[in-house]
Amino acid sequence: MSDIATPEFVEETIEKYRRYINPGLAALMDFVGFHAVEWQGEGMTVRDTTGEEYLDFLGGYGVFALGHAHPRVTRAVREQAERLPLSSRVLFNRPMADLAERLADITPGDLQYSFFCNSGAEAVEGALKLARLATGKTQIIGTLGGFHGKTYGGLSASGREVYRMPFAPLLPDFVHVPYGDAGAVAGACTEQTAAVIVEPVQGENGVILPPGDYLPALRELCTERGILLILDEVQTGFGRTGKLFACQDCGVTPDIMTLAKALGGGVMPIGAFVGTPAVWKAFEPNPLLHSSTFGGNELACAAGLVAIEVVLEEKLPENAAAMGAVLLDGLRAIAAKYPGIIIEVRGKGLLIGMEFTERDIAALVIAGLAQQHILAAYTLNNPRVIRFEPPLIVERRHIDRLLHALDESIAGVVELLES
Repeated sequence: MSDIATPEFVEETIEKYRRYINPGLAALMDFVGFHAVEWQGEGMTVRDTTGEEYLDFLGGYGVFALGHAHPRVTRAVREQAERLPLSSRVLFNRPMADLAERLADITPGDLQYSFFCNSGAEAVEGALKLARLATGKTQIIGTLGGFHGKTYGGLSASGREVYRMPFAPLLPDFVHVPYGDAGAVAGACTEQTAAVIVEPVQGENGVILPPGDYLPALRELCTERGILLILDEVQTGFGRTGKLFACQDCGVTPDIMTLAKALGGGVMPIGAFVGTPAVWKAFEPNPLLHSSTFGGNELACAAGLVAIEVVLEEKLPENAAAMGAVLLDGLRAIAAKYPGIIIEVRGKGLLIGMEFTERDIAALVIAGLAQQHILAAYTLNNPRVIRFEPPLIVERRHIDRLLHALDESIAGVVELLES
């Protein structure tokens, strides 16, 4: 490791970002204090090329629910890689069949059939296509502030203009209504409405929780009018909010559910959309109408199978609920100390946001945490909000360290603002 544990290696890596990847991203990461090159991960910890350790309270925006490099998942992937890494695409694929069966077992209601892809955005694309195919209708209702990925379909469904407008015109027949307002959804419905797509908690918009009756009202509305309900659980799925799936908190079952992030166990990229038998019939006349070269490959499915078992056996949803309550209490105590710059702390389970009065304040606080070797980041659709989304294996001692560092970071920003 001696050849990489040098300042020159770091500078060379950052320069390659500037020259070959994304100059703006390199500048942004440098500004918020992430002037290091990641090299190794284990549990709650990320190590850089110099051996410095960082406590991860971002968790890859939900990817590392099991922590970094969970040994059971990495072992399963290694064994599968030695046997058959990718599918031939013409013979039956047992890991994919096993994973689809497992998802049918654990997802709510009568969700049964799965299509596997490589990301949350791809899962959303497939869900939107299936909704139009199954209903013969075209209109999709999304929500303001909603985030469903940055592919054309996902971006068309999302409700943040700063990401949408540079790529306009987007797909037709997408409308957006205020989040948490079932009446607004009802008012937007027409005879051509195929589906409503919504997150149980808006993560990228700053961790926005809807009223408790919101999802049940949407379910009732969609059932009454013959409209499909798509729940985007890409970020909330597999225990993040304290339930295996966030929709279980209010007893709602969608017609289609999108999944990704934690499904890969923090080791492999994988996404899926899962639907009911009634909806899936639309694929029967042409089973290859929607396909993916790499989707459902043996490596990713092997990771997904073990990831699910780890989530269940290690009771990670329960830990998310318990540690999330501790973290929320601690963050709210800190917010009470700084009412002039912190607006609110909100969240569910281990999906928590702290909203500041200004985005620059949030960035400075993130930089202060980075200086203390703690990883956090703001949310895409609301950069005033720092998101705390640690692996679901987080312990009280990790939370105590975060809270101490956060208090120090905010105090430093306050001192800077007053000077």
